[in-house]
Amino acid sequence: MPDQPAPEIELLRAAYAAFNARDIDVVLALMTPDVHWPKAFKGGFAHGPEAVRTYWTEQWSEINPHVNPIAFQPEDAGKILVEVHQVVRDLAGVVLADEHVGHRFTIERGLIQSMEVCPLPSSDLGA
Repeated sequence: MPDQPAPEIELLRAAYAAFNARDIDVVLALMTPDVHWPKAFKGGFAHGPEAVRTYWTEQWSEINPHVNPIAFQPEDAGKILVEVHQVVRDLAGVVLADEHVGHRFTIERGLIQSMEVCPLPSSDLGA
């Protein structure tokens, strides 16, 4: 029997797909009412789905980010570290950033409770 992705990973895949499609309502439906979300583009945090909606609406009026999840690493206490290939363009299509970053999610009751941007663990051990 092939390994099936954990429900949390399916949740995160759906969230990334909806974010990239700019389907805010679908992503917000995957979050807890007290979600804690980093405002990586501006600094600080958005608290609650409506604050996330406001942040993303503002962000998308200035830049065009696309985030593609590459790998999912379950951690302790309901946390999952996602390696993401992030490409950020300005509204004219010029690439502003093309990098791999870490997104650490906390999943609570089957929903996204928080996300933080974090460094990825080094893959070149001892190099």
